[in-house]
Amino acid sequence: MIKLRLKRFGKKREASYRIVAIKSLSRRDGRPLEELGFYNPRTDEVKLDVPGIVKRLQQGAQPTDTVRRILVKANVFEQVSATTASQV
Repeated sequence: MIKLRLKRFGKKREASYRIVAIKSLSRRDGRPLEELGFYNPRTDEVKLDVPGIVKRLQQGAQPTDTVRRILVKANVFEQVSATTASQV
């Protein structure tokens, strides 16, 4: 199963995260299938590759709880439902 989850990077006590598509059995900082965004919790900075995330969600990728909250704030799930409705 493919998961959308956070991959930690940055200095000690100054963590930033990349939002990645990765196999669910891979380790947290393992090699991702695709990097889809960036999240900095210290400044609440978020950059997302929305078309890539929508594509992965349509393919059945499951976001973790934290990534789901980030995507809800960015209204990504509305775009997923709009895209699937237009394809039907």
